[in-house]
Amino acid sequence: MDNDKSEKKYFKLLDRYKELSKENIPIKKGSGVEKEHVLWGLFITILSFTLSILILFASTSLFKAISPELAFLVVFGIILIGILFDVIGMAVTAADETPFHSMASKKLKGARQSIMLLRNAPRVSSFCNDIVGDICSVVSGAAGTAIVYRLFTNSKNVSFIEIIVGAFIAALTVGGKGFAKNIGINNANYIVYKVGRILSFLSVGERKKKSKARKTN
Repeated sequence: MDNDKSEKKYFKLLDRYKELSKENIPIKKGSGVEKEHVLWGLFITILSFTLSILILFASTSLFKAISPELAFLVVFGIILIGILFDVIGMAVTAADETPFHSMASKKLKGARQSIMLLRNAPRVSSFCNDIVGDICSVVSGAAGTAIVYRLFTNSKNVSFIEIIVGAFIAALTVGGKGFAKNIGINNANYIVYKVGRILSFLSVGERKKKSKARKTN
């Protein structure tokens, strides 16, 4: 009896699959590769290359001048920066634009900047996740290797220690980002608004500088 029931369930699932496979599933067609997308991809590539060189050069120079203990704290800080920007990139893609319009109508600081972030969500997410997040991952790994070779240059187990430290840094980065993604999704609107508030203060500072420059001229 049990075999007959399992066979009936199997054939029902098989028939259901056949029905679904015959249905015409609507597929959204893209507009193809646009010039704007190509230029943005080239911009990201050049910016990532430039930032990677600058950050790697600055970090290696810094690690030579500070103690190994402080160097490990700097590496941990770089990992946290990557996780923070990953949260922002995730929040921008998950947030809802609607409540920010009512906030903008009430002239709340940061609402207009938040709308700007959401309307440019693909670029903001690409900058936060792909540029800053990935660069921080690369830099933290390279910095960890540099610290290991500085401390254990004459050790026979330097390669093994390098593997352990690299795995530990990778685990912190991946685990932190995995934990942070839930925060970014569940608190998307709040995070976007906080970033918008920071941008609003920066824009106010730029306006004051411009107005002072005009008065002096």
